[in-house]
Amino acid sequence: MAAQSRIEWTESTWNPVTGCSKVSPGCDHCYADRMAKRLQGMGVHKYRNGFEVTLHPSELEAPLRWRKPQIIFVNSMSDLFHPQVPFAYVEQIFDVMRRANHHVFQILTKRSKQLVRAADKLDWPPNVWMGVTVESQPYTFRINDLRKTKAAVKFLSLEPLLGPLVNLDLHEIDWAIVGGESGPGARPMDKKWVRDIRRQCREQSVHFFFKQWGGVNKKAAGRTLDGRIYDAMPPLPDPVAALGQSTMFL
Repeated sequence: MAAQSRIEWTESTWNPVTGCSKVSPGCDHCYADRMAKRLQGMGVHKYRNGFEVTLHPSELEAPLRWRKPQIIFVNSMSDLFHPQVPFAYVEQIFDVMRRANHHVFQILTKRSKQLVRAADKLDWPPNVWMGVTVESQPYTFRINDLRKTKAAVKFLSLEPLLGPLVNLDLHEIDWAIVGGESGPGARPMDKKWVRDIRRQCREQSVHFFFKQWGGVNKKAAGRTLDGRIYDAMPPLPDPVAALGQSTMFL
């Protein structure tokens, strides 16, 4: 069975790669790093290397065995475009996603330059959504890099949001997810930053999803913005559309 996820914008996770390394301030308090080391300490074989980049070929074809159509976050415990992941292995992952066309796959990276180098060599199936993380203004270049891919849906994870994002060029971007940092040492997120991103999404017809305020106790902080929940996302292709997620601009 698929690994069910508590991440608000997806349903399941698939980790044919685990482990990563830090590349920008958004990585400082990485949840995956903490979790991998905890699982290593518990003796979980998959995390025997802790947070070192590790390939898991035995898990490559798992989505082909999951019959129920679902939204799957690829490598929630890694970064598919980490330089230690061989391009041939990335191609294998894309081949599985192409064959498992009853699912939608969501890929997220901070390594947008590595993504660009690989993008033209990959065959992009319509059920693959590609995203980049942009935690603060200096990293908005990742948005332009994302535009250079042929992904059918392009999205942004503005999480952990560490500062204001102004004058965003969102053309060709379909979806923006905003969230504050959570867990130990969580850095605060200003409500003004979130409201301004929401405004920019409205003006440029981008689906806006507010994930969380974050903080040490993210459940207590919740995910309500100005009295409502924002959980819009791009239209889902059949048969995944039967899951009933929102497709309205908010």
